[in-house]
Amino acid sequence: MPTVSASSEDKVLALMEAIESVIIGKRPVIERVLTALLAGGHVLLEDVPGTGKTMLSRTLAAAVGGAFRRIQMTPDLLPQDITGMYVYNPERRTFELREGPLMANIVLADELNRATPRTQSALLEAMAEGQVTVEGVRQVLPRPFFVLATQNPIESEGTFPLPEAERDRFMMRLRVGYPEREQEIAMLRRFRTSYPLDAVQAVLTPEDLLIMQEKVRSVTIHPEVEAYIVDLSRATREDERIAVGVSPRGTLALAKAAQAYAWIKGRSYVIPDDVKTLFLDVIEHRIVLTAEALLREDPSTMLKEMLERHPAPVEDVQ
Repeated sequence: MPTVSASSEDKVLALMEAIESVIIGKRPVIERVLTALLAGGHVLLEDVPGTGKTMLSRTLAAAVGGAFRRIQMTPDLLPQDITGMYVYNPERRTFELREGPLMANIVLADELNRATPRTQSALLEAMAEGQVTVEGVRQVLPRPFFVLATQNPIESEGTFPLPEAERDRFMMRLRVGYPEREQEIAMLRRFRTSYPLDAVQAVLTPEDLLIMQEKVRSVTIHPEVEAYIVDLSRATREDERIAVGVSPRGTLALAKAAQAYAWIKGRSYVIPDDVKTLFLDVIEHRIVLTAEALLREDPSTMLKEMLERHPAPVEDVQ
């Protein structure tokens, strides 16, 4: 069975271990964040306060290395506050670019839904195009570029709901969730006498990450698995309970995520279980239910039913 190189496997394991030295008992969430990172996507962490969303983001940034910036999204934040602006230098008598926090490899956009639509749109351009526009001038962002955004789903006062177009730019929407009892006890002990994040060392460079992303793109997807991915996406467009189904961008995101997940698992090809594992995380935030379905249906339950109605290919798909 073909596998990724040992050195790449070692780096993935080292990255996982570095994050788990701080974040306890969240291996599935960590794997999915790394999946989006390696696939060149972005992640929206949506959960109640205090579950470790920001800590996970900061730990990932410390373990990857490169430039990291944290943006605290607030209603008074202007687009130029994140993209940068030109300021006048009286000594040189010229305008010079003062770079904004988006000029980084990993960006944490904390409480994204507190930013105004104008500022959200500036972030959207960065996520979609890998660039920002400062006073009409195009500025290319560093590579790799990864946005990890957080939002609180239970508080609506002073927030601006993310439009469908912006949600669609996130490869995955994830929930961290509460820890199990024993995990929470272990967390108390780990943080009692020290702050584990201070001990996290970079195990990757941005250059390492670019190489890994290139290898992920070479992971094979068998034609039958490609058809399986497309059929699942089309099912969301044909369901009468769904007003807006998955876009072709969503289909591409599911395929790319499956490639990255397979690579993390040490395979050079995608299997149907990779698609099934990631389906809800990649697809759920992209669909819009009808008004009637909103009152009676749970989106995750609907998507699980779709997985059951569309059997995965069972032949050899290597």
